[in-house]
Amino acid sequence: MIKRWSKAKYVVYALGILVLTLGISFTIQSNLGTSPFDALLVGLSKNVGLTVGSWEIIIAFILIGCNSLLQRQRPEVLGLLTAFISGIGIDLWLFLFHKLITPELLFSKLICFGVGLVVIGLGTAIYLPTNFAPIPIDRLTLIIQELTRTNILFSRTFLYLLFLIMALLFNGPIGIGTLLTVCLGGIILNFFMLFTEKVLDRILTNSTSPKYDTEKNHSI
Repeated sequence: MIKRWSKAKYVVYALGILVLTLGISFTIQSNLGTSPFDALLVGLSKNVGLTVGSWEIIIAFILIGCNSLLQRQRPEVLGLLTAFISGIGIDLWLFLFHKLITPELLFSKLICFGVGLVVIGLGTAIYLPTNFAPIPIDRLTLIIQELTRTNILFSRTFLYLLFLIMALLFNGPIGIGTLLTVCLGGIILNFFMLFTEKVLDRILTNSTSPKYDTEKNHSI
């Protein structure tokens, strides 16, 4: 039963990352501006070098250190695994989209961006509740939520504003899409989290044996 639970958890985790990176790639291809964090990655890629996915991994390494200091715990090195997978996923999706999805009209760009924004929220809400190697920025979101005793909407919006300033410094792709992400990103994530947490809790709990639950509660 424990193996079944583990497999279900990893499948959900992988699915969430796949959906998340798909959404990120949609917003980048829209050319309307990306989330502040992704804008920073794109800006670094264009002005410094390396791929967008490579900077995902590098920034994740830095954030892991920040999260460790805020929580006063050992660095969650496992978060690099998620960042590594996400970085590869973004680069692969962008490679596929390079010729397949190149919106030129404003309407098609808005559709591309809108789909990406929703898919990002869905993907994050799918993998985050598994609590397995979360992307460092998403872990930071949860840390800020806990420290400020607010909801995920506030913590996510706060981080978006912080990375927006950094993206501006590196001439990242800031546009109407960025503003929409700052205003709606947290709301969309919070909306999906209300449903995915309940659904995934049922899925993972139903795959967990009573013995495992007892051991888990005892360890806590």
